[in-house]
Amino acid sequence: MSKPELVDVIDEAGNTVGVVTREEMRVRRLSHRCVYVLVFNARGDLFIHLRTPSKDVFPSHWDVAVGGVLLAGESFAQGARRELREELGIDAEAEDLFPFRHTDPNTDVRAHVYRLVHDGPFQLQEEEIVSGEFVPCALVSRRAALQPFCPDGLEVWKTFLQWRDTPTVW
Repeated sequence: MSKPELVDVIDEAGNTVGVVTREEMRVRRLSHRCVYVLVFNARGDLFIHLRTPSKDVFPSHWDVAVGGVLLAGESFAQGARRELREELGIDAEAEDLFPFRHTDPNTDVRAHVYRLVHDGPFQLQEEEIVSGEFVPCALVSRRAALQPFCPDGLEVWKTFLQWRDTPTVW
């Protein structure tokens, strides 16, 4: 039997105020940290993946980002690197893009969104990912209209598109 996964509970300012098991965080809907990594290939297509039916949030949904809940004491950058190793089987350092917050009836997260360009191949984590594929960015919204996608991932995608299309002010 494995040890329960511990996560930091955070306050409105993002400060750690406690440590609980992942299960307790989910049951009590406690605010916590996570990462989202948008993975593109060299052509600019986005990697999307189908989550397993055993996932604790949005099982059997497609997702536009690799990532997840940070472990207790883990930085955003460490979490992004760990999630890439776990879910895709690659050791890579992703580019930190912007902070992100998502709240819904099931979760309350403060996150950072990262970007990685990698053509694979990937070794998908069987416990978390059923399958994955690169799709042209223009087709992501069409796919999301036809198949169940994680709503937080779609918010990340929408925010990324706005961020990407905003001219830099010097």
